[in-house]
Amino acid sequence: MADAESRFTALAEGLGASLQAGEDFSLWFSAEESEFIRFNRAQVRQAGHVVQATGRLRLIRHDRSAETAVSLSGDADTDHQRLAEGLMQLRLVIDQLPVDPYLHLERAPWRRHATDENNLPDISQVLAEIDAEARGLDLVGIYAAGPLHRGFANSFGAFGWHTAHCFNFDWSLFHANHQAVKADYAGSRWDSAEFASRLADARQQLEYLGRPAHPLQPGDYRAYLAPAALDEVLGMLSWTGFSARALANKESPLQRLQDGSARFSPLVDLDERVAGALAPAFGPEGAPRSDVPLVRAGRFAGQLVYPRSAREYGLAANCADANEATQSLLMAAGTLPLDQVLERLGTGLYIGNLWYLNWSDLPAARMTGMTRFATFWVEDGRIRAPVDTMRFDDSLYSLLGDRLEALTVERQLRLSNSTYGERQTWSALVPGALVGRLKLTL
Repeated sequence: MADAESRFTALAEGLGASLQAGEDFSLWFSAEESEFIRFNRAQVRQAGHVVQATGRLRLIRHDRSAETAVSLSGDADTDHQRLAEGLMQLRLVIDQLPVDPYLHLERAPWRRHATDENNLPDISQVLAEIDAEARGLDLVGIYAAGPLHRGFANSFGAFGWHTAHCFNFDWSLFHANHQAVKADYAGSRWDSAEFASRLADARQQLEYLGRPAHPLQPGDYRAYLAPAALDEVLGMLSWTGFSARALANKESPLQRLQDGSARFSPLVDLDERVAGALAPAFGPEGAPRSDVPLVRAGRFAGQLVYPRSAREYGLAANCADANEATQSLLMAAGTLPLDQVLERLGTGLYIGNLWYLNWSDLPAARMTGMTRFATFWVEDGRIRAPVDTMRFDDSLYSLLGDRLEALTVERQLRLSNSTYGERQTWSALVPGALVGRLKLTL
């Protein structure tokens, strides 16, 4: 997809020239060039190369808007024709739509541009390292890598372009007893030593899975949540927790944090960070993103405000996501070195992954979910045995509040491994968390 930005610019200029009196437009461009490799038993089972691009064309007229999605081919004449046909279709329907009372148009001619360097490794290097490190293991996984392109332009003069190169290797190691360890490695620059370290950690955990499981009864346990597990918790929280719309409608799990009747631990600082993120600094409807402090020293510090919410509730917009969910979450590091986690845990649970999370009591920020893959019983600072799948049910005002003892110095970059429709640009930078009590219910 050579010179994708120039092709997008030409498409936007062509739309601008074809507008009629009283019309405005916006165009969102989303494209990828991806290598996909699937592994089974540590061998390549499927390899493919995907190049795709989509344009979301929006027509605005008389306080109404209509939108259509157009698949783009990469051929300039074909794509101009497809967008022209899409514009004609929108003209046929737009006057039949009701006036939108919360239609918010960003009329400022802003400019945002970010294109990173391509530091991705050659695929042959990746395959050689996976083969060397995973030899003899029953490894199942998928490697996805390549550039992601996002663009926005409208008739008010706004223009944004974003190109980010990244990879994501998501894998599981299976024991002969059918238990599994899940691990991943993602980023924009492949570090051979880091990959080897992560796979070696997973290999070591796999050995523990051969031991008899340690039986647990429902109750309260000390626990360490590895970054992957904490990322699941924060991801669930971030979906509606900081949404201006959800807070205004009393549908956020953080109502008590916002009104000051509850707080997290002073160790907790959370930010939505734009600079250097995998996600672009703008969104599909032309809303620029801003850095937003969300939690400071355990106290509510900010919310994510989409332009429609800004107009409806009289707020200042700072978010480009219509869902008002975080796209680039950053959690401050702590002071606990990773190599001292088991010692500080003493006796309790080492939880590498969580899944099936949901709210069990939304106003109380109480969350439930299951331990996933390898969860281990630790005694006297040493892993003793695996633990069967258990359900937890606890409030974030406990897990991230008075029961949070420490966060790790080291943080892990978590990139979305979703490839549904297209590769996604969500990310989080999170530490591990040591908690004095986690409630297991069954």
